[in-house]
Amino acid sequence: MALLAANVLAFIVLFSGSSCTAGEADSCVFLGEKEELSLYEDGDVVIGGLFPLHFSPVSSLLTYKTKPPPNSYNYSRALRWMYTMTFAIKEINKRSDFLSNITLGFHIRDSCDDIPVSLRATLQLVNGNLRDAGSGVSMALLRSLGSFHIPLVSYFASCSCLSSQREFPTFMRTMPSDAFQIRALVQLVRYFGWTWVGLIGVESDYATFAIQLFLQESVHYGVCAAYTHFYPVDLNQQALDELLNVIQTKTSKVIINFSGESEMQGILREVQRRNMTGLQWIASEAWATAKSLWEKSGKLLLGTLGFAIQRADVIPGLHQHLTSLDPLSIHKTAFLTEFWEETFKCRLNDSINTHYHGEDTNHDRKTCKGTEKLDDVYSPYFDVTQLRVSYNVYKAVYLVAHALQDMSNCKDGEGPFQNGSCANPKNFRPWELLHYMKHANFSVLGKEVNFDLNGDPIAYYDLMNWQQMPDGSLSLVKVGFYDASLPSGQNLVINDSMIQWPALQSVCSESCPPGFRVARRKGEPICCYDCIPCAEGEISNATDSLECSPCSEDTWPDAAREACIPKTVEYLSYYDVLGILLCATSVFGACVSLFVVAVFFKYKDTPIVRANNMELSFLLLVFLAICFLVGLLFIGEPSDWLCLIKFPAFGISFALCISCLLAKTSVVLMAFRARLPGSNVMKWFGPKQQRASVLLGTAIQVLVCLSWLLTAPPHANNNTNYHSSTIIIECVTGSEIGFWCVLGYIGFLACMCLAMAFLARKLPDNFNEAKFITFSMLIFFAVWITFIPVYMSTVGKYTVAVHVFAILASSLGLLLCIFAPKCYIILLRPDKNCKKKSMQK
Repeated sequence: MALLAANVLAFIVLFSGSSCTAGEADSCVFLGEKEELSLYEDGDVVIGGLFPLHFSPVSSLLTYKTKPPPNSYNYSRALRWMYTMTFAIKEINKRSDFLSNITLGFHIRDSCDDIPVSLRATLQLVNGNLRDAGSGVSMALLRSLGSFHIPLVSYFASCSCLSSQREFPTFMRTMPSDAFQIRALVQLVRYFGWTWVGLIGVESDYATFAIQLFLQESVHYGVCAAYTHFYPVDLNQQALDELLNVIQTKTSKVIINFSGESEMQGILREVQRRNMTGLQWIASEAWATAKSLWEKSGKLLLGTLGFAIQRADVIPGLHQHLTSLDPLSIHKTAFLTEFWEETFKCRLNDSINTHYHGEDTNHDRKTCKGTEKLDDVYSPYFDVTQLRVSYNVYKAVYLVAHALQDMSNCKDGEGPFQNGSCANPKNFRPWELLHYMKHANFSVLGKEVNFDLNGDPIAYYDLMNWQQMPDGSLSLVKVGFYDASLPSGQNLVINDSMIQWPALQSVCSESCPPGFRVARRKGEPICCYDCIPCAEGEISNATDSLECSPCSEDTWPDAAREACIPKTVEYLSYYDVLGILLCATSVFGACVSLFVVAVFFKYKDTPIVRANNMELSFLLLVFLAICFLVGLLFIGEPSDWLCLIKFPAFGISFALCISCLLAKTSVVLMAFRARLPGSNVMKWFGPKQQRASVLLGTAIQVLVCLSWLLTAPPHANNNTNYHSSTIIIECVTGSEIGFWCVLGYIGFLACMCLAMAFLARKLPDNFNEAKFITFSMLIFFAVWITFIPVYMSTVGKYTVAVHVFAILASSLGLLLCIFAPKCYIILLRPDKNCKKKSMQK
């Protein structure tokens, strides 16, 4: 991670001997108090290291009037990191197949997790080489060492700002850049649906760049920051109150903290004091595996998730190296003396430890008995179950070693430098080693170690979950991983079933279910929105849809507006109750007409049949039967050919009927006019002329229909204008003028027939049909005049039903008014069916 300023393990590659020449010895002088505490072993190439063996949980503000107090808290994990470095160097020196002609040495100092101390230690080291840890310290050291092209390899600095080769050309690291950690964190919170998260961080380059990257990356995943808050390294009560007040007043329950272990301790103490629960902590890799936080936080961190850097399952021989502490090395090395005294809370005889911890001093402690055993106590120094930073240290040493090995393998004339020259592995310039380090590719513990053009390793993180064991202790359980080398969308793998956490949600707005769309709230983050139901005819089949999708023309949303379903198809079907009734009426009317034909044919020689133009009566009955059957053409699913047939059939059949009635009425009227003396009008109304008049009256209707069909024929159409959820299959007229011309011509014939029948209604004849035709015409007009407004105001199958009803009602009116009285006489009163009766006035 890019921790705070001084958290630095720097490999500063130190060369054998001082950087000062013999002639410059008098001028190469260190000013000020010289810090004697260090760990040193000579070699052909000496690698310098800075480790935060001490740190202060509260930074003191410098007054520049007095000497700053020493940092006093021991960091035993850093001691393990330091001795991992010595172990790796000694391991390499023992190998006969690797760097056999070069002996590595080390010179290690305490950075005290502080930039000024780190710079001071660095300047003491750079008579050789160095390694560094945290981001802030790395930047400070690089700006000091960059001018000398001294390579620096960090095991703990993760700030993405350090990837700039233009600004930091001599920097490399075995710690992945925060750019990858941030992508992993954004994908993590998005995976669990936490779109409303709080971002907090210590005032440092690490947290500043990390939060800035998070805000940029989160936009692509629909994750919003409920708040961002930076707190000072000096976490006094005022700073804690400001931070906790922000957390308490905001609605976000998920908090991502970019800080180190020491800052998190202060935050947890205040959280515990305020009894704040129900928070889901997301750890940056700086404290994702810091077990010491668990001991002081109770269950506040239960369920915490965080990405930890890649772990080595085991580094063979490291545990033995860490535990092989003999009394001589403990008394001789101040770092180990302090560790021993702090572990057993006692004081060694002739102790060289000058660091005091807490309120006690070493002078107040009892003397160590000499019987203390490290096997009887727990210390992070011996804990090799989470070799993460230690693994980075191990890889950093091997990076320098492999660069030296590649330099040793160089052949004159084939080298990478001017004129194919090679560098001397025992006397080289810093930039020459840097060249080989930049091109290093090697394996450590069976795993490939590669670097990109920025000097960053390929990122791999373990997703850790803080779980409580039955005895109350902490178990760091790996529940997933992030591998930047995998394709996008597949690089985050999570095993949900292994995770232990408090159940919670952290969203600004609840997710919009299918059937709704997201409506952004003006002036608020994109994660804050309202859910609006999809408009009519539109659906959304996913959660948090930004837009609703319209259904196709033949589909319609279901009740929940989640899916498009086929629209209801509507037409007057033979299976509808209404269709069945109209169909039965049509057939019945046709049968009655044919029955009357049969009756008339059987009694064709009787006066009542012969008295009123028998031939026209038969034609009228047949045409009426056709009119009844035409109604069937309007029932059933419309098609183009059916639409072409039914309108002309309707118009022509009624034109035939009314033309017959008109001819019959004309004959009756003219027959009585012909009785006047000298009248020969009947010669124009003989049988041929009557048939011709019927044909003529119908021919005009045929011409009208032909003109209609040739210009704008009727056709089937799927109508969705009236009911969006229903497809009305209907016959459209094509030409409204054509339809109303057909209907108007029928009305014209009917008007003529009514007028003539009205004139002949009182003529003296017992079998005079004129009055019956008059009644039939009145019914006909009543039906069709009523039809027009009803037809215009209905839609769908009811429009068709109105049309069929008008056809059947008018046909039935003609049939009953004209032929029912005749059938009554023929069948029930045959005594009136005689010539004598027909001649009576």
